[in-house]
Amino acid sequence: MNTLMTCPDLCIRDTGPERGRGVFALRRFAAGETVETAPILVLKVDYDDLPALLKTYVFDWTALTGVPRSQAVALGYGSMYNHSNPANLRYVADARTNVMRYVAVRDIEPDEELTINYNAFGGVHEWDDDNWFERAEIELIDSNDTNDDRTRADHEDA
Repeated sequence: MNTLMTCPDLCIRDTGPERGRGVFALRRFAAGETVETAPILVLKVDYDDLPALLKTYVFDWTALTGVPRSQAVALGYGSMYNHSNPANLRYVADARTNVMRYVAVRDIEPDEELTINYNAFGGVHEWDDDNWFERAEIELIDSNDTNDDRTRADHEDA
């Protein structure tokens, strides 16, 4: 039997109002080491039809795997990684087992935030353009501000 998810060496911490929650390493990871294997939920829907809040968590499963009209929500820590360009992780989609693998692209130290590159089609860690939020027409929202009307509306739409 294949193990689909284990990640005792990670935790979620508050990074402050600019980035909200983030995933952090609790131990050292070597370059090339799998940090997490996260099961995914495949949603048969066009990206534009998703509620605004969900758009900030999904992966374009069609672009990653060729499965038509599909978005993916990575479980575990998978949809919680913040963006960086370059990032310290790359991700690899596996349509056969419906998992996403997050792999260290360089050595990562304990207490370091783990990041992926939102711009990088195909999960690579570095990309020439750094405009994902702009392309997705997503306004950054302070995750700690529960009085924000946009945050409430997004939760009601979800």
